[in-house]
Formats: sequence, C-alpha cells, structure tokens
Amino acid sequence: EPAPQGAPDFAIVAHGQPGDPGALQPEIEALAAAAAALLPGHRVLGATLACPRSLATLKGVGAVYPLFMAGGWFVNSEMPRRLTAAGVSDYKVLSPLGLDPALPRLGGRIAEDTARAAGLDPARTTLVVAGHGSSKSSASADSTRAFAAALPPGFARVVTGFIEEPPYLNAIHLDGPAICLPFFATNGEHTKIDIPDAWTALGRPGPLTPPIGTTADIPALIAASLRAA
Repeated sequence: EPAPQGAPDFAIVAHGQPGDPGALQPEIEALAAAAAALLPGHRVLGATLACPRSLATLKGVGAVYPLFMAGGWFVNSEMPRRLTAAGVSDYKVLSPLGLDPALPRLGGRIAEDTARAAGLDPARTTLVVAGHGSSKSSASADSTRAFAAALPPGFARVVTGFIEEPPYLNAIHLDGPAICLPFFATNGEHTKIDIPDAWTALGRPGPLTPPIGTTADIPALIAASLRAA
C-alpha cells in the first residue's frame, strides 16, 4: 500500500559518506522501507547526515532512530545540529542501534552461522569484533566492548580490534582460526576497504561476516524499537 501522506512518523538517520553524500542513501531508504513494512499504517523515511537534502524530507517527523553504533557526539550533538539546519524540529531521539539489548544475541547467531558455514567449530575459533574506535572519544570503543562482552557463549574467545584506535585490527594477535564480525551500521568504506585490508594483514584466518547493521534481522529489530516509541 502507498505510504500515508504528510509528515513521516519515524526516520532512520545514518552517518553516510561525506565524500560521496548519495552513496549510502539507497541502502538507508531500503532499510526504512523494510522497517515500514513491519509497521502497517506508519511512514518511515531514511536519511544520512552526509546528505542535507535527505534530512530536509524529515520535517515533521515524530521520532528519529539513529543508525549508529554508539550514543556519542554524532548522536547527541551533530545529528541534532544538522537536523535543525535542515528545518527538522520537535522529534524524539530513540536509542541507537549499537545499544539495542537484542543486538548481541543477533550478533552471536550471525557469527556462529558464519563459522559453521566455513567448517569451523565455534568452540575452537576466536571471534573478532571489529569496531570503529576514535582518538577523540571513548564512546565507540565502549559500545563495541559492551557488545562483545554481552555476546552469548560459544566461541573459544572474543576479542575486539579497531580501525582508529588501539588495539588496531590489523595488529591483534590470533592463534588459530578466527572470524571477524564488523560492529558497523552500514556498508561503507571501512567495511568495504579498511576491515578487509586489516583482515588480510592478519593472514585471513577465517571468514568476514557482513556488517551487523546490514544483516537480515535488523529491520525487525528497528521496527520493534519504533513500535515501542
């Protein structure tokens, strides 16, 4: 059925790629459409901070779901600033994807399925959670570590590695087979280039999963959060 006319009920807002503002817009719009399909009678739009034109479509939105992996500066300061600049106001900000309590169980299932599909026994395999990290704030690393600590048991050990702070992903010590679970919301340059390059530097000890925010159960997880808003 066509979406209701007027202001959207909900918006999913991601970071996007500043150097290519339109690059992730189709991905975010598809995610919003998938979430909306689970919320009959509600309109859900997708936008990125990198694309002011997409933010302007959110005028009148009732609640914003941050497609971010931490509740740091971007969620608390920069996203509100850019939404205000786009003429968006009077909305509720929901908890970001990376802090959803249902996410570790989903991540554990994705990791185990990936390991078994590659012929690896999780009990003899290291699970590497790859996070963004930052030299300016601890929010990203804190969120990544909290997620890793909350993963259900099943792997021989769980370690974290980062792109922008120690311990760097390309320098962590691994002994035996491993799989890598990128703790990222979208499939941008870090997950397409930086993480595969770092994994190659480690000798490709096992498979890479897709970024957790792009996996099949994420629309239902987001819809549940929107439904409860």
